[in-house]
Amino acid sequence: METVLNPPNIHEEQEVHITWMISLAMAIGIVAGGTSILFRGLIALCHNVLFNGQFSFAFNTAAHAAPSIWGMGIIFAPVLGAIIVTWLTRNFAPEATGGGIPEVMYAIYHNKGRIRPIVAIIKALASAISIGSGGSVGREGPIVHIGAAISATFSRFIKMPSRQRIILIAAGTAAGIAATFNAPIGGLAFAVELMLVSISAVSVTLVAIATVTATIVGRYVLGFAPTFNVPSIIFTYHHSIHFTILLLMIPFGILLGLLASLFIRAIYWAEDRFAAINNVYLRHMLGMLILGILIYAFLHFTGHYYIEGIGYATIIDILRNTLTNPWFILLLLSAKLLATCLTLGSGASGGYFSPTLYLGATFGAAFAYLLHFIEPSITANPIPFAIAGMAAMVSGSTGAIITAITMTVEQTHGYNMILPIMLTSSIAYVVRIKLMPESIYTLKLFRRGKSIPQGLQAAIAPNLRAKNIMEANFQVVSINELANWINSHDPDKTSVYTVVVEDGEIAGMIHEELRYLMIDIDPHKLLHQSFAFIHSNTSWANILRKMQRHDIDLLLVANTNDASAKHLLGIITKKEIIATAKQTAELLL
Repeated sequence: METVLNPPNIHEEQEVHITWMISLAMAIGIVAGGTSILFRGLIALCHNVLFNGQFSFAFNTAAHAAPSIWGMGIIFAPVLGAIIVTWLTRNFAPEATGGGIPEVMYAIYHNKGRIRPIVAIIKALASAISIGSGGSVGREGPIVHIGAAISATFSRFIKMPSRQRIILIAAGTAAGIAATFNAPIGGLAFAVELMLVSISAVSVTLVAIATVTATIVGRYVLGFAPTFNVPSIIFTYHHSIHFTILLLMIPFGILLGLLASLFIRAIYWAEDRFAAINNVYLRHMLGMLILGILIYAFLHFTGHYYIEGIGYATIIDILRNTLTNPWFILLLLSAKLLATCLTLGSGASGGYFSPTLYLGATFGAAFAYLLHFIEPSITANPIPFAIAGMAAMVSGSTGAIITAITMTVEQTHGYNMILPIMLTSSIAYVVRIKLMPESIYTLKLFRRGKSIPQGLQAAIAPNLRAKNIMEANFQVVSINELANWINSHDPDKTSVYTVVVEDGEIAGMIHEELRYLMIDIDPHKLLHQSFAFIHSNTSWANILRKMQRHDIDLLLVANTNDASAKHLLGIITKKEIIATAKQTAELLL
């Protein structure tokens, strides 16, 4: 029987001091920023070796890759990459396959923030090879997984509660995003929306410190230019978005919500089809062989690979108005969707973010051009639609609306297009969530039977204390008086709980509903004797931790270390916990 009273600031696990947490956040920012630079270099190296037979870390993602020296043999470059990726993940870190973000979410919500250190190395290698060999995947998933693994490794050296470990993991993911995409606000929004279990001034501060540090490191090496540094976007800075364009963004957002739903379903449909192939090597090789044929066909008939890798060069073509044929743009959209399904469905390692940007940009440009084709009086600039489409596809697919808006603005410097971006992102998200509740991240875990919360929720219950939750309607009865207490029943004096004392000490508790059972049953058998004392200022989180850690569902509330019945203030059981949860649920959407 646990009878130790916890004062307000005493926990079973020793928390790391805030100054140490700040130091760790800065260290994580430095390492994550440096790792993101190395990761980009590793992708370039893999691409140059597999496409051109050159040992070089230089690669311009804004320009289309030059035709490979292997000619038609480039078809087999993705196949070679598939063999290496499968060998790495199968033998060292199976969790390194796929997007990476669902695996981090699983670690946060179901594994107390524990991620094996080797995951950072294998994820970096596998993703670099997948992307470098032509796989249609992005960098954000891998860098999030790598940043999370780095943070989890840091936390292994300093013993800390899992809640602090999770904050550091969120800091590592935000730092990786910020440094990789030169998007510090987007990195912070990503951590707040998707990674942090509880949002507070302390957690946001630590994430912000890591993000700022990583951004400084990234900018020192990579410069200040946005991801999509397109001069034509400046045109929109000096021209307000016409009201007609905003009205058109409403049906446009609805269509993007449908496209986001299609994208999610297509990815997992492909994954299920490839899963029917038992041999993992054959599975991935087959998918990448078809991809190799596709990218070579585009090179042969159009002059560029177009759909291989992260696809930023194609997005820039759209933002520069280089691609103007809506039918060809729709072909690129369809081919990119197929390429991404082949890559991720067959077992590659990489993220969903870049493909969603590509799909949103191509769909937006095609929508604008087709509007003019259908109704010549409508002259819609494709750039706002392309940029709004990028944000809306990210929002609809991932469920991270704020992240989608902030990252798209930061990556394009399209600040004057914030209104269409916000409008389409919100509409696309609502449409997608009505069609399918799970996002592209959470669906993977949902299929495994693991639930993950989506979106921000009001932090109401965490502000409650034991004194706000406890039931104060109780009475104290000596164990020697139980017989008389059972037989006497005054409806006007009925208490919810009855605390039983023996020799001045609390022996247990009996619920009022059990009074009538005691007429025929020994009252000692109905005495609830597994309990613990807590202070009246104990927080909601620590109440739940106490119950979980000691596997009990009865807490006695007091204000002093003298754990006796005379100082008892109230009682907390599952009933009070459920009642509080119901009350706070009324304020949640």
